[in-house]
Amino acid sequence: MGKTWLRHWTVATLSAATVLVSAGTAAGDPTDIAFPPDQNQLPQLPSEPQIYDLLPIPTPSEDPWYNDPDDLASYAPGQIVRTREVQTRLVGIPFPVYTKQLLFRSNDVHDNPIVTATTVIVPGIPWQGSTRPVLSFQEAIDSTDSSCNPSYTLQVGTMKESALAIYWLMQGFALNVPDFDGKFNTFNTYAEGKMVLDSLRAVKNDAGLGLADAGIALYGYSGGGSGSIRAAELRATYAPDVRLLGTAVGGTPGSLTGIARYAVQPQTGLAGIGNFTMWLGLVAFAREYPDVFRPEELLTEEGQHLLRDFQSRCVITLAPSGIYRPLSAYFKPGKSLETEPAIMQVLEDNSLGKHIPDTPILWWHGIWDEVVPPSTVLPTVNKYWDSGADLRFITVPLPEHGVNAVTGWIPSVAWTSAVLRGVPAGPTFNLGFPAPLPEGFPGS
Repeated sequence: MGKTWLRHWTVATLSAATVLVSAGTAAGDPTDIAFPPDQNQLPQLPSEPQIYDLLPIPTPSEDPWYNDPDDLASYAPGQIVRTREVQTRLVGIPFPVYTKQLLFRSNDVHDNPIVTATTVIVPGIPWQGSTRPVLSFQEAIDSTDSSCNPSYTLQVGTMKESALAIYWLMQGFALNVPDFDGKFNTFNTYAEGKMVLDSLRAVKNDAGLGLADAGIALYGYSGGGSGSIRAAELRATYAPDVRLLGTAVGGTPGSLTGIARYAVQPQTGLAGIGNFTMWLGLVAFAREYPDVFRPEELLTEEGQHLLRDFQSRCVITLAPSGIYRPLSAYFKPGKSLETEPAIMQVLEDNSLGKHIPDTPILWWHGIWDEVVPPSTVLPTVNKYWDSGADLRFITVPLPEHGVNAVTGWIPSVAWTSAVLRGVPAGPTFNLGFPAPLPEGFPGS
């Protein structure tokens, strides 16, 4: 039985590799678009769902375990719908930890009931003297398909941030890894915070895990930081029953209107990488706000063609497809963000700072970030500070979004590990940039 499964897995992996090196021919193939010479010329890549279909573990859209119960509205936020035990894998190799998945009720940004999943990983390391603490790890999902969510990628071994999460497991902490963008992969709305908090309620509600009294810390970078900090903002009003000890985030956007104005335009050099975020955002927000985000009215045929291709992708293929392709190049004549006040209002409503966290925060950001410019972050940081938040903010004197995912991770592991053990969170500080960035500095 084991050898048969291994043969199937090997064949599936080799088949997936074959797909990766061939061009896709899915409906809506944008390869017939003649891209302007100053734009990304990359043709359509195969999507991750196409590859995952070759593997023996069904994707969430094909797995009935993820289905809504008929009486979903009768469930309380955080109430468990169903559970199962699964195998966690790293690069396809089974990892020796106990893993349980919980499907639970939460709320979308409009407070409609929804279900989503979380994965709870418990290492085989004894914990004595208290309830085992929980680190809630919010991965930067940043994707448009449910097969990109960690409840699936942890099973097949493709969760891109799994190497970072190991260091909490090594200390004996339990990990909570929620699908905080939901089954339909919305992005950068306050629903993310609700789903994170309700995932922690679900962890507390599962008697078999024995974590009802656990202290909790949150971690996330970039899109993962979005889910983490939104949960910290909403905790006092939405889930005061969640015992949150601290939140560590970095590289996460504060102002979505600022991000939109930056990423929608062509940018020079490395800054052009940030263009993909607006394609991702347009897909996500059109799902949550279909009456406001109407691509058929905003984009040309070529733009709608591209957007259809972005409907079912993980960030690994979505980002390369969207970099150096500014959304503004695909607006219909006379259209822009400024002609769409309803869109700008939704972005403002979902920008950070609508609530001030009531628990300790550690936040870092690079001095230059081509995906999340500092100018879209510092006003929120300063609002937190001026409002008396228990904040530790630091500017990392290194450039580039990916680089700073690592620079802040080490102190985040140390700080969250300390607060989970009951150590005080330490002094507050706001070490923002010492002076305004030079005029014309990318992202300023």
